[in-house]
This record gives sequence, C-alpha cells and structure tokens, in this order.
Amino acid sequence: MLRFRTITPHDNEYRDVFDLREEILRKPLGLSLHNEDLSNEVSEHILVAEEEGNIVACLILTPGDGNMLQLRQMAVAEARQGQHIGRQLVEYAEQFAWNKGYEQIILHARMVAKGFYEKLGYVQQGGIFTEVNIPHIEMIKNKP
Repeated sequence: MLRFRTITPHDNEYRDVFDLREEILRKPLGLSLHNEDLSNEVSEHILVAEEEGNIVACLILTPGDGNMLQLRQMAVAEARQGQHIGRQLVEYAEQFAWNKGYEQIILHARMVAKGFYEKLGYVQQGGIFTEVNIPHIEMIKNKP
C-alpha cells in the first residue's frame, strides 16, 4: 500500500530520494545532482510516495513569491511508472499546498510530461524554453 508523506534532507530516506532523482532525472541527460547546489532543500517541502519502506516517487515543493509554490524534481521509479503513482503524488502535493495556505502551484514541465500535467488541470503559461538542456514549458494551477 502506498504511503505519502514529507521528509527533510536530514532524514535517512533523503538518500533514496537523491538516488531516485539522479537515476530518473539526471543520468539520462548526462547530468548529475552531485554538480548542483542542493543547499536550499532544507527550506523546501520534499514529498514522497513509499511502499513497504521503499521510496517509489518523489517531488519537491519550493516556496515562491506570495502564496505560490513551484513543483519540481518529480520522479517515479522506472519500474513503477504507468501505475498512477505520479498522479497520486501530485494530488497529495496539491492538498498539502492548499492546506498550507498556498494559492498557486507552478512547474516547469518537460515537453514529454505536458499531457500528464494537463490531465491534472495545469495550464501552459508562455512558450517553450530550455532547462537542463531539454525543452520545457511553464504550467500553472490555481487553488480551486
């Protein structure tokens, strides 16, 4: 059974989150989180989906201006993709955000993930731009 919760960089599970992000988000692009400054993560919300003690998905919510959060670094373990875990984690993140008083979530979606976020009610803002060497679009969702 899936369990959703928040962790911090001080928790033991953070290493698993780091490894998952590295495997899914950086290695395929020839990049590494080891070369990135992750010091701000202590003030961000790290949300995970775990099953039987194993982290199977994660994302980070970064506080922005006013009542806005940025959803970033979403990753689902390759063996668990296509099982609606990502959708459930985003829905959990949205409830987390709304309950904390945030009014808006923005994200930079890889073009291949645009349809995934559209199905969850996110709307494209602006044109295509390059981030981590691949095309992205900014998407937004307001609190209902």
